[in-house]
This record gives sequence, structure tokens and C-alpha cells, in this order.
Amino acid sequence: MATNKQPAALIIIDMQRGMNDPTAGERNNPGAESNIQRLLAGWRNTDWPVVHVRHNSRTPGSPFWPGQPGAEFQPALAPLSHEHVVEKNVPDAFTHSGLERWLNVRGIKQLVIVGVSTSNSVEATARTAGNLGLDTHVVADATFTFAKRDYAGTYRTANEVHAMSLANLEGEYAAIIHTNDALTLLTAFRPYPLQSGEFSAY
Repeated sequence: MATNKQPAALIIIDMQRGMNDPTAGERNNPGAESNIQRLLAGWRNTDWPVVHVRHNSRTPGSPFWPGQPGAEFQPALAPLSHEHVVEKNVPDAFTHSGLERWLNVRGIKQLVIVGVSTSNSVEATARTAGNLGLDTHVVADATFTFAKRDYAGTYRTANEVHAMSLANLEGEYAAIIHTNDALTLLTAFRPYPLQSGEFSAY
């Protein structure tokens, strides 16, 4: 996946307070937040790039309306001052956000995507990443989604919606991995050493 000359970027999508709103309905993967925290700690310890994506809704009254508490990052996953933050108002984190350019400038070609929701922003972002030719990985147990009715009106559990979204992505847009797979990556590789007079751009 990543090499010692090309670290992977951890892309954390929409982990905002509003995602804990009970009106969102049934969700899956109750341990997703803990797994994201494990990955974030690992990325920080290895000094690999981290990108935090925040959704700013265009719908008045949405918990993700800018300036509302729901739009704030969850405290346990809040970005550090030097970590990159992407603001978006559509599901795809690449649309009108400058994310592609930010990655290109740094030579980052490998992504590990986590966050919410699997069937919306995670899937949309992973599809674009795959279409851009990036080596994209979605962490199945560090993402989650919500139950919904399909187009025929059949109720689908959050687990069912999650599984179908991962199936949509697997092999065509992204590789589907798990938290331990990503953590193993960190033990096998280290970022390239900085040369004298250089500083980290991440």
C-alpha cells in the first residue's frame, strides 16, 4: 500500500457532533469511533499526514449548519493545529475543496478513509479518489452508516446499507480493509527522514 517514500494520508470524514444526534436513526459499528481514534493516534505517532473533513450544510436547521454545535468536530477527534482541514457542503470531499491539489502538492497517492457515513460521504469520496487513480483504502470497521429504506420501500438495516456500500466500492474504487490492517501498515513503514534544513509539510 504505502512505501517509505510515499506515506498514506488518513482521511477522517465528517466526524462531527451532529453525527451523534439520535434523530439520525439506527446506525451500525458502535466501535467505529474507537477504531478511528486508534488510527488517528497511530498516524500522529508516525507523523503521517492527516486530513479532517467537515461538512457544512446548506440546509437551514440542519445540525451541520455552520456555527451550530453539531457542525463542530467531536472532541476526541478534533484536528491539531498543523493538521489539514477540508470544508465541504456536498458528500464528496474532493468537490470544490482543494483536496486533490493539497494531495498532489505533497505527492500523496495513497489514502486510508474512515468516518461517516459509509453510504454517503465515505462512498462518494472513495469513488472520486479511485477515479483519480489514488491508491484508496476504506476501513470497514472505522466507518458507519444509518438504516434507510431502499428505492422499492424495503427497510434496510444499517449493517445492510453499510455492506452494500462497501460492496459498491470494493475492487473498483477502493480496497476494503480493517483497522488492524491499517495499524500493521504503520509498523511496517516509517516516513522518509527529513533532509537537513527541511521541515514536515504534513
